This record gives sequence, structure tokens and C-alpha cells, in this order.
Amino acid sequence: MPISGFPEWLPPQRIIEQQVLDKIRSTFELYGYSSLETRAVEPLDTLLSKGETSKEVYLLRRLQEDDPSAKQDDQLGLHFDLTVPFARFVTENNGKLQFPFKRYQIQKVWRGERPQEGRYREFLQADIDVVNRDTLPFHFDTEMPLVIGDVFKSLPIPDATILVNNRKVCEGFYRGLGLEDTAQVLRTVDKLDKIGPEKVAAALVETAGATDAQAAACLALAEISSTDGSFADRVRALGVSDPLLDEGLGELLQVVETAAEHAPGLVRAELKIARGLDYYTGTVYETMLQGYERFGSITSGGRYDNLASVGNTRFPGVGISIGVSRLLGLLFGHDALAVSRSVPTCVVIALAAEDKRAESERIASALRRRGIATEVAPTAAKFGKQIQYADRRGIPFVWFPGEPDTVKDIRSGEQVEADAATWQPPAVDLHPNVSAR
Repeated sequence: MPISGFPEWLPPQRIIEQQVLDKIRSTFELYGYSSLETRAVEPLDTLLSKGETSKEVYLLRRLQEDDPSAKQDDQLGLHFDLTVPFARFVTENNGKLQFPFKRYQIQKVWRGERPQEGRYREFLQADIDVVNRDTLPFHFDTEMPLVIGDVFKSLPIPDATILVNNRKVCEGFYRGLGLEDTAQVLRTVDKLDKIGPEKVAAALVETAGATDAQAAACLALAEISSTDGSFADRVRALGVSDPLLDEGLGELLQVVETAAEHAPGLVRAELKIARGLDYYTGTVYETMLQGYERFGSITSGGRYDNLASVGNTRFPGVGISIGVSRLLGLLFGHDALAVSRSVPTCVVIALAAEDKRAESERIASALRRRGIATEVAPTAAKFGKQIQYADRRGIPFVWFPGEPDTVKDIRSGEQVEADAATWQPPAVDLHPNVSAR
């Protein structure tokens, strides 16, 4: 029986997922990111120290636990993202790492959320992060959208727009307005899409001590959006000044202008983006998929300067995460992706009689050694039925042993002589092909 929030893909969907992961992995590596895998569990104290996540954490305990009421500092939880375990890994292994350290991580994570379309309790994420000792050059913030843009460009999916903001812009602006509890203002403005401007304004007055004029100014900032540097002039036109605001605008300009040169239209400055987690300190990213905007972001991340430290040494970082299961779940749910066949197999070796199986297996082995996915027909049925077996699975070729051997493209009906030592299928047929519907 299916369990809500724990998706299981069918074999054709898994083929799509694996090809998507291959594209993600290869693009990450093109930018110099090394693969890393961390354990699935972390001490509960570690997980709870990184933001308002207590309701999302799945606890881990043995069925025969001696003391089910064990102290919190002894409890383990499944990680709810990959950034927190990565930060812990860096602090534990900093003496063995070369900095700046660039890593990618593709793993399952778990969150005790309410499942809905594209949102799961167990899901796959693909993260990149860069950390350094003491200070991290800002150009890494500008690299993040470029990597994600190249990933999405390599996939048969709708166009994506990466929305960027900088918390220094928001915090400096709020500070310049005279609002002291900038964290509360950020959390409230982050709910803008969910509850609308009127309720956000009321909440700012109620929870952040804002006047009506200050709340209106916060909403005016949140309305600013542009794909070029014009957002900075619009912010300054609001008449608020603060050194942190100026610093944030300068950084955000770098991100937007670098992305515009790399891929025009990829990045948009969106000053209402805040990101809910407490550890972000500068640039923040979210990504919307064209036609799927109502489902929210499919990638997210940002700069964190204070997440990891050892003694007096800090390890600031910046990272971004692709919600792979979220992305695929939405596309699968809308039947937006197709795969050319439901199995990896390219060729079926026909079986004239059961006592000829060894001969067919020898041919299959010769093709496999050359990287061609091959299987032998399951039974020595009539050749028509063996062709049907291949056709039902989308397998394009059937090989007939004989003197000489022949291979048939069952789509066109063309049949030619073939040698297992030299025959090569068209490149387009060698592996299943994923395409947009």
C-alpha cells in the first residue's frame, strides 16, 4: 500500500530520473565540484540548532530501545537537508580538506511535512556548496546560478528562472527604516506569496513593531523585481540609506550582471525572496519553473557565513540545492516527460530453440562487451512473438542468429547482415532517450 509522501517511481520513470541525475552530476563536475556522501542521521541537537525545523525532523530509535525517553542530546534524527550535515562534515574534517572546498552531494533527505503535489516526506536533493576558511570570495555567489542554469539547459524541461535576493539588502533597508527586529521582518515578508500584502502589513505592525508607513515601505521593497541592474535605482528611490543596504545592493548587482552575461534572462532580482532558514546571511536563491510557478521553488539556497566554525576559525559557505524528486514529481504528475523505451535494452537476441540458448548468449555477451545493452529472448517462442516481446518494451532491434547473423529494426522492418564484433546501433538508439512531451 502506498505511504503518502514517500514516492516510488516506475521503471520508465527511474530511467528518466537516472538520466537527469547523470546530467546534474556531469554539470557539477564540469565546474570542479567533488562528490561527497554523508551519513543519513545527525544528533538532534545539531539539527535543531539550524533554524525552525523541529516539527520537520524524523527521529531515529530502535524498536527495543532501552530508554525511549532518552535525553535530547543522545537522540538521532534523519537529516532534513544536506547543508547542515555538510557543515558538520567540514568542521570534523577541516584538517584533511583543501580550501576553498567545492563539493556536490546527491542524497535522500526526510522532512515531516504535509505531503502535496511535488512536496514529499522522503525526497532526493542535489546540492553544491563551496566553503572556505575565514572568508569566502563573493564570486562563488555569482557562480551558483550559472551551474544551475547549465543543469537545466541540459534537461528537456521548461525554462527556469532563478530568483535572487540578498539578505543584506533587506536587513539594511529595515534597519534604515528604524526596524530593529530584522529577522522577524524577514520571516513575515517571506510569507507574502502565501498570505498576501494586506496580512503581511498587519503582521509587521503586530509582530515586528512596525508603523503603517514602515510596513508600507517594506512592501514597496518587496515589489521590486528586474532582470537587470535597474532594481538598485528603484531601491535607492525609496529614500532609505544604510551601509549594509549599500553592500547588499553591490553584491546583488554582481550576481545579476554576471548571470545576464552568461545566460540572458536566467536570473531575476526579486526583492521579496527571503528564504525561511535562519542560517542565510547574504545572497539567497529560489528557482521557478515556467508553467509550474504555483508549486513554488524547485531549487533554493544561499550564502551562510556563520553555519560552521571550529574554535576561532569560521567556515563561510554558499550553496544551492535542486529538489530532484520535487522537480520530477511535478513533471511526472503532468505527464510532461517521455522516455523512448521502458528498459535499457537495445537488442533482443532471438532464440530459435531452447538448445540454442548458449549460442544466443555468446552473441549477447559479445555485444555487451562493446557497451550495447542486450538480452536473450525469454523463451523459444515463434519469432513473431519474440518480436512482440521486444516491441512491447520499446526495444528497437531483434538479432537473429544464423549463417550469417541478421539484425532487424522492428520499427522500419529493415533487416541486414550483422557481426556481433562490429555492429553498432545508431547513437540515438544506444540508450533510452528522455524528451519533453
